[in-house]
Amino acid sequence: MGGYRTVLSESAKRVGNCACMGLDPQWDVLPYRSGHIREDVTTFFTELFEAMEQQSLSPAAFKPNIGYYSALDNPREGQFEGSLALADLLDLLHAKFSGIPVILDSKRGDIARSSANYAQEAFDIWRCDAVTISGYMGTDSVAPFDYTQEGSRGIYVLNRTSNPGAKDLQGLIVVDEVDEKELYPLYLAVAHRIGKWAERIEGIGAVVGATNLTELQEIARYHGERSIPLLIPGVGSQGASASMTMEALREVGYPVELSRINSSSALTHPWKKAPAPSDWLARCLGNLSRLLEETAL
Repeated sequence: MGGYRTVLSESAKRVGNCACMGLDPQWDVLPYRSGHIREDVTTFFTELFEAMEQQSLSPAAFKPNIGYYSALDNPREGQFEGSLALADLLDLLHAKFSGIPVILDSKRGDIARSSANYAQEAFDIWRCDAVTISGYMGTDSVAPFDYTQEGSRGIYVLNRTSNPGAKDLQGLIVVDEVDEKELYPLYLAVAHRIGKWAERIEGIGAVVGATNLTELQEIARYHGERSIPLLIPGVGSQGASASMTMEALREVGYPVELSRINSSSALTHPWKKAPAPSDWLARCLGNLSRLLEETAL
């Protein structure tokens, strides 16, 4: 094991958990509303991170979803407040949580040249440690994201997502060309393809939702045998349990230090609607503390 998997293992052991903190700000519900998007978002995360430092609370990964930031831009008016807020956020993470991987949740994937541009966006422009991608367009779409020659970089391919509509396509029964043309649900065929890619792309991993534990265990058993990292959304607002997810992984022998169990809105704005309550910071810290306890190694 080396590269990105080593980064995952070492950071998990250092903080004692395998939690991932989603950083998806909704400007309209933040406690700061000066009217300046960048200032409000940056002030919010600065105060939250400083409180986390004071209480020695650190997840084993952070995951900003780029859509939450680009939606705050207005490029045709020359305004890039959301992107600048993301830049501020990444600077804060580097300064306060050095060594903790940052996963850019962008779910890119296109023909080879376009994928190369998206890889450059994630790794060279935003300088993140890992990125989420769609493997729907196949090998030549995934290959440009292999930045292992540039250092320890991770690639999380969508495998079995946590949203209700995932079953529409991901549950279809297909002929699996990787596994001797047997019939499998599409999500298992995708897992087998990720396993093939892992033979030559060291940093490749899989996005597998926690909202169906039976399917999670099927995939985790397969990926665990190959030490393929898992990014597991669905905990918190989507209804999945972090403690049950950990138990499910351990039951099938998955090396949990390579997993990252993600929660987003429950950690950054659990009040959902404006106005933010006066005890907003205590709520965020309380939910984060519980997640770290439930994902303890």
